[in-house]
Amino acid sequence: MPTVLQLTDVSVVRDGSRVVDSVNWTVDSEERWVVLGPNGAGKTTILQVAAAQTHPSSGHAEILGEDLGSVDLFDLRPRIGFASTTIARRIPPKEKVVDVVLTAAYSVTGRWNEEYEGVDVRRAHRVLDEWNLGHLAERTFGDLSDGEQKRVQIARSVMTDPELLLLDEPAASLDLGAREELLRMLGGYASSEGAPAIVMVTHHVEEIPRGFTHALLLSHGQVEASGPLAEVLTAETLGATFGLDLDVTELDGRYSARATS
Repeated sequence: MPTVLQLTDVSVVRDGSRVVDSVNWTVDSEERWVVLGPNGAGKTTILQVAAAQTHPSSGHAEILGEDLGSVDLFDLRPRIGFASTTIARRIPPKEKVVDVVLTAAYSVTGRWNEEYEGVDVRRAHRVLDEWNLGHLAERTFGDLSDGEQKRVQIARSVMTDPELLLLDEPAASLDLGAREELLRMLGGYASSEGAPAIVMVTHHVEEIPRGFTHALLLSHGQVEASGPLAEVLTAETLGATFGLDLDVTELDGRYSARATS
């Protein structure tokens, strides 16, 4: 399995605070990772480094075989699918859904004067169909429900057939039905042949789709635990990460956790 992401002693300092502290982490192409931790643990910052959106203050980041800091970002970023709230906020509310997905080909948000080939347009419609969004292609992004917007963001992130897919809290703010529909589709995609390596940030073990293989637990910017799900998602490690006594259960590939008192 080729390595798609390798962080070596990576730290990120902002306003004098070390939000990521000496993180070592390796992701291989066949792995599907979830990143868990409390607010302020450094989860989103780690994902921004992996997406080549943020450079480490110290340490070394290698993404898809390229050294972050010496690679041309305009060549690297289209190889990475990235869905986050920050990107979603840049999407014009009046943008047609098909154009939200299509513009990923140029790594831009908001269609302007770019020219697209027929193969790009067909690809955008095919991706929308794969995520059960084909009927929304001509709707505007701002008119969609939260669940529909989340799926459009993921469709956009896979438009370029990325080698690494990064998802920042894709199930946040969704109701139960929309969450379960999204997790069902993510689980199917994660298990499909030809899917890229996937890293997903979440706050809740209940939001881990089936088909995910590994977990990284962060606390205060440092790695609390890292490895296969069954080894990492235990009452002991999750309790240490969140500062609680927890009861952790797994049923048919889905996890849940609750405080014991």
